[in-house]
Amino acid sequence: MSVSVLGVRHHGPGSARSLREELTRLKPDIVLIEGPPEADDLVGLAADPELLPPVALLAHVPGESSKAAFWPFAVFSPEWQAIRHAVETAVPVRFCDMPAAHSLAAVPGEDEAPAVRTDPIGALARAAGYDDPERWWEDAVEHRGDTPFQVIAEAMAEVRDGHVPDEEEARREAFMRRAIRTAVREGFERIAVVCGAWHVPALAGPREGAWGAGLPTAKADDALLRGLPKVKVETTWVPWTYGRLAAWSGYGAGVTSPGWYHHLFSAPDRPVERWLTEAAATLRAEDLPVSSAHVIEAVRLAHSLATLRGRPLAGLAEATEAVRAVLCEGDDLPVELVQRRMVVGERLGAVPESTPMVPLQRHLRQEQRRVRLKPEALDREYDLDLRKPLDLERSRLLHRLRLLDIGWGAPRESRGKGTFRESWTLTWRPEFDVELIEAGVWGTTVPTAAVARVRDLARGGQEGREVPLATLTGLVERCLLADLPDALPYVIGVLSERAALDGDVTHLMAAFPAMVRAQRYGDVRGTPAEGLAAVADAMLTRICLGFGGAASGLDEDAARDLLKHVDAVHAAVALLQDAPATEESPSGRWLGALRGVSGRSGLPGVIEGRLTRILLDAGDLDTGQVGAAMARAMSAGHPPARAAAWVEGFLSGGGLLLVHDARLLALVDEWLTGLAPETFVDVLPLLRRTFGAFAAPERRSIGSRVRSLGTRQDTAETGDAEEIDEERAAGVTRTVLALLGRTEIA
Repeated sequence: MSVSVLGVRHHGPGSARSLREELTRLKPDIVLIEGPPEADDLVGLAADPELLPPVALLAHVPGESSKAAFWPFAVFSPEWQAIRHAVETAVPVRFCDMPAAHSLAAVPGEDEAPAVRTDPIGALARAAGYDDPERWWEDAVEHRGDTPFQVIAEAMAEVRDGHVPDEEEARREAFMRRAIRTAVREGFERIAVVCGAWHVPALAGPREGAWGAGLPTAKADDALLRGLPKVKVETTWVPWTYGRLAAWSGYGAGVTSPGWYHHLFSAPDRPVERWLTEAAATLRAEDLPVSSAHVIEAVRLAHSLATLRGRPLAGLAEATEAVRAVLCEGDDLPVELVQRRMVVGERLGAVPESTPMVPLQRHLRQEQRRVRLKPEALDREYDLDLRKPLDLERSRLLHRLRLLDIGWGAPRESRGKGTFRESWTLTWRPEFDVELIEAGVWGTTVPTAAVARVRDLARGGQEGREVPLATLTGLVERCLLADLPDALPYVIGVLSERAALDGDVTHLMAAFPAMVRAQRYGDVRGTPAEGLAAVADAMLTRICLGFGGAASGLDEDAARDLLKHVDAVHAAVALLQDAPATEESPSGRWLGALRGVSGRSGLPGVIEGRLTRILLDAGDLDTGQVGAAMARAMSAGHPPARAAAWVEGFLSGGGLLLVHDARLLALVDEWLTGLAPETFVDVLPLLRRTFGAFAAPERRSIGSRVRSLGTRQDTAETGDAEEIDEERAAGVTRTVLALLGRTEIA
């Protein structure tokens, strides 16, 4: 009987290649691999050609999304190659680490400090005179033709000399020894154990004698493992990404360059030449000029740098410098493209249909195929035209997933205009599988789960907490976007009850825009939305009746908050108004409410100014009335700060009004020039905020008009204005009259 403990580096391509060769030489009759034993029944799926790395074993506690763990594998992971060797040679393979049932039962608290662990690779690198552990490992192991497992074991024994493992590490290694003892008792003769190199001294024992000599006894290990907390766990395979592998900080640690490691594993001969050739193709695909001569020079530079640095082979650092200097001609931007697409990589794994899944996961896979949306690791942008059936179905699926808190698609600002267009950015993350498993409690399909989730949100969850009115109206909008007619009546009913009882007008104003958008989306998408119009009309009526009280007696901060609601309601009313405005129409009622409030005393300056501007833009006030209102607001009877706030509210609709109306511009100019110096300093921040919001052309035009206004005033006061030459003007007048077909001035 022999036990061979093979220490590897997780996700090390050199270790993976050497491990395959070593297993072929040893011909073990069982292979034990560091990993959760609950996944033993899933190992057989590795023989399925549809299980494509990168993938990860997922262990989770049902109903507790925070208690989940991943064990990722890439094609260059030694553990994956050990699994593949075992299934290809029909050799039993088991996982031998601490069961996930124990590790997930003892999740450390947020305030608990993590254990300080020794970095064995760093220690060996420092001993070899390297300041970069990754570079040392590449030189000592990855670039060798074989991995010296016995030498690595001896080196780790030296690093661990005097090391006292913490409780978690001691228990993990006790479980591994227990798994080896179980294999020995079952009569296996040639046992191969694949684990992280750090654990080899704790599992292999001395080189001479039977296995187990010098190691803790079975009795000691059993005592250490007695009484551990335990929970029920479920396991499955899930797709993984190289981007997530690069950022991973859990089991096995992450690798910063998974794409490079994949290349080293897949191209053992002339890896630098092949890498730089692929980099050139990547840059050419982006229309960047890269020739064969560039590649040849880049290869020479990479090898020259390796020679100067005393490296056995050019590594990623040398290849990247060659890409930057030769292929990209010193430009860092295309280097980042190579970094993202090649060094990290955009590979996303896949799992077969036979993989254990909850029904919701399986239904989503079917939906993804139906609407032709493929999960991808890198961001992909989609511009959807909702008039097309396929794009409409895609939109509905993405909105339903967002209701389930699965953010596969993130909405972004649409490039086109109109409510029939949507733009999305889609990025698949491995964690979505955990979220799908958790969302499986709501239903077995995406639509039914979304309906149940919406009902739960509308009633405030199991706690029955009060849901804000704006949240309910937003939920109505989301139901329409997701096409959930089974959930919509329920949400509308809850919304009607809440709107009837809510006496805070600002709550109604905050909720009203989303209600109007929901009504419009229902029209555009063809989704039935009965009852929305009645609820929206009732909300607008209550807003109009209560607006006067809500706008009075406010401090500056509250006034600015209310101003946002006023603008949002005004925009929503415009969206709601299809026919010409009448007194009974939504627009007529809203403007009537504003008209009744605008002349009241006690209004904050910013509110009064904004209402005046809205009524002017709507044609409810003429420029003469507005001029009089502005003159009153800027009179000496009002503090300068209030006058500045009035101007801010009035001009928040844009500055072109001052360009085209000389009287209003003159009033503002007269008020500003009449301020005392100390008062001007006090109101300057408000004025900067007001005029700084204007577009640059508007500011230039206003400045030009102010200069000409000052010139006209100066010339009028000094009497130096040029007199009009009546005789010269008469010729121009006759020409204009002839063009107009007239013979005399009316």
